[in-house]
Amino acid sequence: MDRGATLMLTQDAEIATLLRETRTIALVGASDRPHRPSNGVMRSLLAHGYRVIPVNPQLAGTEINGVAVVAALSDIAEPIDLVDIFRNSAAAGETIDAAIAIGAKAVWLQLGVINPEAAARAEAAGLQVVMDRCPAIDIPRLAIPRIA
Repeated sequence: MDRGATLMLTQDAEIATLLRETRTIALVGASDRPHRPSNGVMRSLLAHGYRVIPVNPQLAGTEINGVAVVAALSDIAEPIDLVDIFRNSAAAGETIDAAIAIGAKAVWLQLGVINPEAAARAEAAGLQVVMDRCPAIDIPRLAIPRIA
């Protein structure tokens, strides 16, 4: 993406490019309960071929959907393309600050998670931002091919 352009992604083509280029996703607020939206989205992302690392301090050391849970973004030892945020709008700010600190390329605030101030901080740090959307909805809607 042209870094001179805005980093808040709102157009389908921009979001599709982000989803096609993403490989590794940190899912913050991951739940081990199958009926929770974060669990379902994680299953969907895994099934689509993404590497998904669940982040939840209460569940660190366990597994969700067969993947080891870490306590914090700073505990992830590999580069992260996208931080998918399942936290309330107010708490999303600290997660965005952590995403900036680890050098993530993008942050994705889930449906109903809206924090313009934190999104502006992410943009100022060079991260792409998607807000108030769900990748599990956008992937099939935008016909994103399975990640090889």
